[in-house]
Amino acid sequence: MPTDRRFCRFYKPADTPFGMPEVPAGGLCLSVFLVITETGHGNRVLMGHLNPAAPWDHIGALDPSRAAVHSKGWMLPSSHLIVKESPQAAARRVAREQLELPDLPLGEPRVVSDLGTPRRFPGMGDHWDLEFLVRGELDAADVPPAAAWTELRFVDLDATPKSAIARSHEDILESAGLRFAAP
Repeated sequence: MPTDRRFCRFYKPADTPFGMPEVPAGGLCLSVFLVITETGHGNRVLMGHLNPAAPWDHIGALDPSRAAVHSKGWMLPSSHLIVKESPQAAARRVAREQLELPDLPLGEPRVVSDLGTPRRFPGMGDHWDLEFLVRGELDAADVPPAAAWTELRFVDLDATPKSAIARSHEDILESAGLRFAAP
């Protein structure tokens, strides 16, 4: 029996069996998120208010308008993957470039898939995200004053409302198994 499935096998020419010649119309992103908790405090997560003057186009795939919008809330260190970059290499790059912590011990990526209409672009249609969540742990005294952020610290999810989190990163935190006490 022939299949009518369209697998995530993006090839050209279009007649490659079971594949698709283009990315879905609503887009597809591959992203890495560092979920770094404070040593001894599993619900305190390293987050920052990004510095819109930092080179976010280079270190996090954010154009200046998105950097300005997202600078108002807490955000996880994160980035889209660079073409042909592994999730592990992307996590190390984010630790190095955004946190200035090149030797930060990191776990293996956990993959989360999400399909939905972006809040900022409701007419775009379904957008597909493949997210690589990489856990780590750090002492509060070891948080550097990284240039990519105007403020970088451990955020207590028991005392922080979801509305204070930027770029839907509250969903990422919940996918990582963390919970907010406040709505």
